[in-house]
Amino acid sequence: MGEFGLIAALTARLTQTDAVLLGPGDDAAVVATPGGRVVATTDVLVEGVHFRRDWSSAYDVGRKAAAASLADVAAMGGVGTALLVGLAAPADLPLQWALDLADGLRDECDLVGAAVVGGDTVAAEQVVVSVTALGAVDRWVTRTGARPGDLVLVAGRLGHSAAGLRLLRQDVTEGPLVDAHRRPQPPYAAGPLLAAAGATAMCDVSDGLVSDLGHLAAGSGVRIDLDSAALHDPDVTLDDVLSGGEDHGLVATVPAAVDGFRVIGRVLEGEGVTLDGEPVEGGWEHWR
Repeated sequence: MGEFGLIAALTARLTQTDAVLLGPGDDAAVVATPGGRVVATTDVLVEGVHFRRDWSSAYDVGRKAAAASLADVAAMGGVGTALLVGLAAPADLPLQWALDLADGLRDECDLVGAAVVGGDTVAAEQVVVSVTALGAVDRWVTRTGARPGDLVLVAGRLGHSAAGLRLLRQDVTEGPLVDAHRRPQPPYAAGPLLAAAGATAMCDVSDGLVSDLGHLAAGSGVRIDLDSAALHDPDVTLDDVLSGGEDHGLVATVPAAVDGFRVIGRVLEGEGVTLDGEPVEGGWEHWR
């Protein structure tokens, strides 16, 4: 079935309530409360899949785990306020590793003014860190509103994490690209700014630019054409930019250019994602 087939099968079995303003299928959910709206999202990091303890410190893992969920809140146009953290770990995990993990979670939360407010711990054969982020949102932006004629904007880095991972596999353990893989730097403030600027659709780049824009194009019923020249980055390859995930940059479609954001393409009639008019594929999907 693949990752997204499984997600569709699971969510089809779930029921929603009147309090759910936006349910499964986007970067985060939106839930109504007596005091307003809450954005909610969950990410799971698994040892050996998302990180290796011989490549990343516990502090790095904490920063990365918090960033993955806080970026999803930003991708909705929201601001993270609280994190719930689940930690599964083997009995022989050093106490200092867990303490350093907490420090990383705390320091990433500090960037947006959020806090870790609770969670759970459980014994396991390997380390798993699950983070649920809650956030506040005024005007939320989904993946389904892009319209022909919109421009595609990007905030943050693309392809740096993938390039860093490749270097780690080549036994290169230092440098800015390696640091980008260990500790992403999502442009948190860009989410609310783009929402306020009238973004019609938005998502964070966690599985690769082409893959994530593919979800946005499918949800909106449009084609997204990327400009290879606008994607040029001297530090990484074009394939890294197109297919590399875990930088957690933000991509959005807007009716007109917004100061401070780079235009990398446009929304057209049709379907799928193209590069300079030609079909392009790339990105990560579990079980594929």
